[in-house]
Amino acid sequence: MQVGYIFHEDYLKHETGNHPENPGRLLAIMEALTESDLINKLTLIQPASATIDQVRFIHSLNYINSVEDFCSIEMAIDMDTPTSSHSFKTALLAAGGVISAVDAVNNDMDSVFALVRPPGHHAEPDKGMGFCLFNNVAIGARYAQSIGLLKVLIVDWDVHHGNGTQKAFYNDGSVLYFSIHQYPHYPGTGKKEEIGAGNGKGRTINVPLPMGAKDDDYIYVFNEILVPAARQFKPDIILVSAGQEGYKDYPLSGMDLSSWGFARMSDVVRSLSQELCDGKLVLALEGGYNYGALGESVVLIFKSLLGENETIDLKKDDVLNSTVRIVNEVRELNISCFD
Repeated sequence: MQVGYIFHEDYLKHETGNHPENPGRLLAIMEALTESDLINKLTLIQPASATIDQVRFIHSLNYINSVEDFCSIEMAIDMDTPTSSHSFKTALLAAGGVISAVDAVNNDMDSVFALVRPPGHHAEPDKGMGFCLFNNVAIGARYAQSIGLLKVLIVDWDVHHGNGTQKAFYNDGSVLYFSIHQYPHYPGTGKKEEIGAGNGKGRTINVPLPMGAKDDDYIYVFNEILVPAARQFKPDIILVSAGQEGYKDYPLSGMDLSSWGFARMSDVVRSLSQELCDGKLVLALEGGYNYGALGESVVLIFKSLLGENETIDLKKDDVLNSTVRIVNEVRELNISCFD
């Protein structure tokens, strides 16, 4: 089993001061991987920076230039999204990290987790927001298509809805975007009725869960919605927006996930990748700001990718009634995904 990870010290150069999204996140992850000795079972892949043309797969040239200008004067994109003098080059390297991961799984790697920052899934084609400058996963999806992996499944388990990713592919039937997230919550998008439009109708699946959802709720949704939709879609590659801030007790969200919950979701997407697309699976770091929980969760995700986690059965009695109701409603709205 060949499992890789993307990391570069230059990801630490996106300096944000006391902001929650700061270099300490990656340092905590690398420390946890080293202490677990897991890092010796993984292959380090050095990322290359994305080119401007590759970033233009998703973002307008005017927006790209504006990001460079903001970073040059260390001006925040918005009240949530600070920059520093190195942020533009770091953002290019983050997008390039996902591109490098796509190349790796298209060659000899079974799966790759891109430990990149800044995160990306809130970045829209013409706007950065929510700590995000460029949409790393969306750019990676378009790059995958450019090398012949034409059908892309994006799984987003970040506690916040990936408005930028949804917007990039809302009218595109070649990308299936699945998001499970807390709702109502930032950024206010991700209603179950948002199912795509035009050629993309039915290719956006939003599962908005109320506060209090636990591991079994998430796995129930994965089994009931994601698995059959993925089998019907038959992707050539699976990309995951892997945000870990749905962890229990995190003050900026209301979910009740444990670190094992992220490992169990990883088990599902790993199994789908092996069944449907020759194991081509790329994960990219999104949110997650509790250092201890973030490190522990990423370690367990890597153990899942290596096939080392114990199997934990779903306890359907622990699934919230609200989750069952939402699953039934989402299934009705997205009936074409299960034909």
